[in-house]
Amino acid sequence: MRLDRRFLLAGLGSVLGLRTARAEVSGETAPQPAPHEAVRALPRSLPGADLQVIDLWPGEAPGGGDGPKADGYRYVEGRFGDITRVSRPCLLVMRPANPNGAAMIVAAGGGYEFISLGNEGVPVGRVLNAAGITVFLLVYRLPAEGWGSGPDAPRQDAQRALRLVRARGAEFGIDPGRVGVLGFSAGGHLMGETAVGSARDLYAGVDTADALPIRPALAGLIYPVITMRKPFDRTATRRILVGDDVTPDEMKTYSVDLQVGPETPPTFLVQAIDDPIAVADHPLLMFSALRKARVPAELHLFERGGHGFGLGAPGTPVAAWPGLFLAWIRLHGFLRA
Repeated sequence: MRLDRRFLLAGLGSVLGLRTARAEVSGETAPQPAPHEAVRALPRSLPGADLQVIDLWPGEAPGGGDGPKADGYRYVEGRFGDITRVSRPCLLVMRPANPNGAAMIVAAGGGYEFISLGNEGVPVGRVLNAAGITVFLLVYRLPAEGWGSGPDAPRQDAQRALRLVRARGAEFGIDPGRVGVLGFSAGGHLMGETAVGSARDLYAGVDTADALPIRPALAGLIYPVITMRKPFDRTATRRILVGDDVTPDEMKTYSVDLQVGPETPPTFLVQAIDDPIAVADHPLLMFSALRKARVPAELHLFERGGHGFGLGAPGTPVAAWPGLFLAWIRLHGFLRA
């Protein structure tokens, strides 16, 4: 299930888009709403979902740096509706009609160059909402946009997101012990890094929320980028994070599989064998590391599907993964009546 072009252009282009492609060509400048007013209207057309915007940081994000100019989030007119120029990282809350106490932080992909919110964010949130899960779409900083923390900027945002969701659990009717993460492509790398790196704080605490744990209850990684090792490192994610010359320390720090240990949460993996970007070796390496560490894991490999299939086209084999994922998290006690 994918958002149609009319929704993307009306809901994302006019709302998130501070300047449309047409205006850029003609030199005209579209009206510029305040950043959070721009984001607030995004999912208003989603049935049963009330949107709330939660700033991740009470002041400046850690690490400093120029970042993009403070003009909010820029919509890229295209097939899926993508976000770049994230000057104020935040969570976009999609509430279910019948919440069951579970929460999922969702990170869409885009090679750390953009965030594919229209393909891997909002549609996925709808499916999770239908299962009673409160969804927090993560709008994270992009490493190449001038942040002082560089490749750790999105990781800091993800750690902070887990703590904030737990800190505000009573507000949303969330069990702090049932907060999971779900990521796609580069977002899968980000959520994988968050799952395996829960013992290491990447920023100094800014308030009482930062006393809470960052280990998620479980992780879903969908066609994820996992490793920086050759010959599997031919991804935009690797180029953005560590460049062409990867040091041994960078290889370990940003290869998710090399950090798996006994404290890694149960992990669900999905991949198409014909994926030309994050080749099938990525989840295979991760699955092998999880087995070695005796971490509960489930891996689904589909013959076809390519990369970036989101929920999967109706009627195709890859479209089975959301149902498989829901069955798996129910097995682990994440969904309760």
